[in-house]
Amino acid sequence: MLRIGVVGAGHFGRFHIQSITQIPGFRLSGFYDIDPERSEKIASEFNVHAFSSYQELLDNSDVVDIVVPTVSHYECAVQAIKQHKHVFLEKPMTATVKEAEAILKLAGEAQVKAQVGHIERFNPAFLAARPYISNPMFIEIHRLAEFTIRSTDVSVIYNLMIHDIDIVLSVVKSNLRRIHASGVKVVTDSTDIANARLEFDNGCVANITASRISTNNMRRMRFFQKDTYINVDCLNKKSEVLKMKNNGQIELTGLMSGSGDIGNYEDFISEPLSISPNNSIKVELECFLEAIEQNKDVPVSFEAGYNALLVASRISDKIESVL
Repeated sequence: MLRIGVVGAGHFGRFHIQSITQIPGFRLSGFYDIDPERSEKIASEFNVHAFSSYQELLDNSDVVDIVVPTVSHYECAVQAIKQHKHVFLEKPMTATVKEAEAILKLAGEAQVKAQVGHIERFNPAFLAARPYISNPMFIEIHRLAEFTIRSTDVSVIYNLMIHDIDIVLSVVKSNLRRIHASGVKVVTDSTDIANARLEFDNGCVANITASRISTNNMRRMRFFQKDTYINVDCLNKKSEVLKMKNNGQIELTGLMSGSGDIGNYEDFISEPLSISPNNSIKVELECFLEAIEQNKDVPVSFEAGYNALLVASRISDKIESVL
């Protein structure tokens, strides 16, 4: 059984600790957080050990789950990798592309398993729709969130949009040719609303919008490809796939319970598929455990995390250049 330690017990770190206690192949060695009051509370709530230092956690762990603020990702990851610990690193991978390049190289040299926490890859709605996404030529994504003070240390591009950048890069198997981007600062000193248009060599276009000052929450993806339209509602955990039949009619392969956005379903043949709710954090950590135990590739590699961060950085630079 692999010993795993969690670094950072804040809002998201708490969910990681809770999820790890439900994974039989991991033994939670404990956690480390710089806030003594928070450490005492979490230790009591989950009956887990609170280490007095990060090094103490490393000394007692085979795997490190890093859930600290982005600015500390690089330092924590480097220290763990140099001591040959397997590393699960929350998104965004690091605060800068240069830092991501460095730890990508370091992890390869150390030959440790390293995964980035792009949790939306494990959303049950996306998992259900993913087998139908083969060669999308137009992608439309909206990720809107009500404003909270949490995570305003980075722009909406690195906080929210990076989820969708990663999704797009995972399904479009073509070189990114061009980026158009715009954004505005509304309530913070960094970009709060952003739109990016990604154009690929194969002709695919992805239009991504992210906002953290919306009055409504939305996490919706639409994929258009030859004879197929795929609608994924990550917030409400629903999806649907519309397919053209050979005779020119439209066939609905429904992954969504309830109505979608196509209008009248009278001309469609519905074949509902159930979407099983999951704990996406638990699922991604289980996949990481499996990769370590069976020496398999991780589902979201450091390279994938680096690529998403690189595109996010290019989008941010384009917006900042005109603000």
